[in-house]
Amino acid sequence: MSERLSGRVALVTGASRGLGRAIAELYAAQGAAVAVLDLKEHWAQTVVDGIVARGGRGIAVGCDVSDREAVQAAVSRTVNELGGLDVVVSSAMWNRYEPIADIAPETLARMSGVGFDGIVWIIQAAAPHMSAKGASIINIASVSALKGMKNALLYCGIKAGVGGLTRAAAVELGAQGIRVNAIAPATVATEGVKSMLDAEALAERAARIPLGRLGEVEDIANTALWLASEESAFVNGQMITVDGGLANGIL
Repeated sequence: MSERLSGRVALVTGASRGLGRAIAELYAAQGAAVAVLDLKEHWAQTVVDGIVARGGRGIAVGCDVSDREAVQAAVSRTVNELGGLDVVVSSAMWNRYEPIADIAPETLARMSGVGFDGIVWIIQAAAPHMSAKGASIINIASVSALKGMKNALLYCGIKAGVGGLTRAAAVELGAQGIRVNAIAPATVATEGVKSMLDAEALAERAARIPLGRLGEVEDIANTALWLASEESAFVNGQMITVDGGLANGIL
């Protein structure tokens, strides 16, 4: 089977673990050169070392996506070292679940800075460098953008905002041949999620999903691969739920 991203250059944020790492590794396995972005470059380097050991190509870039200048520098480095930019995935997120009464200004600033502002800065910096042929921007949203959830006011609001900016960017950038879409997962059993939710809470979430299980990182990575490929060439401005049917019910 031919590599679906052969000759392409991808940039993935939040790529040292979880969804971002799974997407970066799958893209590399499918022939893309990948810029692995994360807050600390040595975290990203571990992922790149694995990619290179498997015969792939990539670079590690330390970047706080809430910092506009840092994002611009990261995109420039990607273009200069890897030779272009075709696919961008914004997976970085900083999250805290807590009651409305406990939300502090610094929590709001950090969550929105990474989860919303960071996507704006990535799109702004990347779009001028993206080729018209097959260019794809993919934002990781959440099924929580569609349904409310206790102790998740900021998370639900930010992810709903990701859906809105995805649609707006799709309309504005479509004329340049750049597609912009979002993926809205249900709970995915990443290490980060497991660190925030105990076994009982995870089991409760799985029980609410019609397919009877939590998502796996591969479920999201495979969707991101499809959105990056020519197979989705006429898909633009969509928020695709990958949730086992959860959004059809009540969270």
